[in-house]
Amino acid sequence: MKMTFRWYGEKDGIPLRYIGQIPNMSGVVTAVYDTPVGEVWELEKIKRLKALCDGAGLEMEVIESVPVHEDIKLGKPARDGLIRNYAQTLRNLGAAGVKCVCYNFMPVFDWLRTDLKTPAADGSNSLSYNHERLLKLDPKNLRLPGWDESYTAEELNGLLSEYGEVSHEKLFENLVYFLNGIMPACDEAGIDMAIHPDDPPWDMFGLPRIITGAESYDRLIRAVPNRHNGFTFCTGSLGAGRENDLPAIAKKYARRIYFAHIRQLKFCGEKDFTEAGHYTGAGDLDIYGIVKALVEGGFRGYVRPDHGRNIWDEDGKPGYGLYDRALGACYLNGLFEAAEKGCGSKA
Repeated sequence: MKMTFRWYGEKDGIPLRYIGQIPNMSGVVTAVYDTPVGEVWELEKIKRLKALCDGAGLEMEVIESVPVHEDIKLGKPARDGLIRNYAQTLRNLGAAGVKCVCYNFMPVFDWLRTDLKTPAADGSNSLSYNHERLLKLDPKNLRLPGWDESYTAEELNGLLSEYGEVSHEKLFENLVYFLNGIMPACDEAGIDMAIHPDDPPWDMFGLPRIITGAESYDRLIRAVPNRHNGFTFCTGSLGAGRENDLPAIAKKYARRIYFAHIRQLKFCGEKDFTEAGHYTGAGDLDIYGIVKALVEGGFRGYVRPDHGRNIWDEDGKPGYGLYDRALGACYLNGLFEAAEKGCGSKA
């Protein structure tokens, strides 16, 4: 296991030197943020980013993420050229020492929350989701925290209309087409692709969700058996689906899980939840059981503490402040050390 930390590049308010002070922190998870979706990431930009990480004594072996263009998800004629661009980006990343790319195949929005700063009794605040509130929104006039400025109203309505013709089956076929198109580049570059589960794992606004649990994991492996096709195991995304047995999924797919996002949820309704501190007792997910299952299954990938709260009066990027994620990293380090020693091996 390698512990990592999400870093949003030079504009991130958290300096690399702070991240490097967290115990057992091997590297950062970052991206080239100034290249439009669909265009090739220039090797020089990648190398410059890596040099910044190297200078702080941190590895840059994981990228999150190289976004997938909507034309690829929709299966439009332009997809072949966009897939070639994506493949070249992977080759460039491989040349810079990147070993894993986290990505998602969620239509239009890569995550959905209804509040970014829900207060807790202890004075902290965190991301939360309220299903009833979401259902009351007008899809043609959406305003949600975190992404309400991602598209103009015209662009958003156009995309929603186009996806009205895309079934779950068609979206899955488009995912398989994309993966088959980039697997030769992954073989060449030595890069593992780790698809992030849909967040949350159910349809909304007529948009299909296709990576939601164990059944979808099985299906994707059967469709694209190449070992470079794997998963980002996000406990918060999968855990929002109460039907998902996270320790069982973790153990079964441990050797195909190349990246793990570990965070905690506290349910306040059938689908409603608030994100909590990483400690098992702080929420409804068995974080200890999940880590133990990963180790027992032979997990050898990267880990990062996922969404943290804003604590100690920090006013950080929602979900991505320093303090609570640092605490989460320390807690997870302890769980992994105990689980690895208990199994008589070290990941």
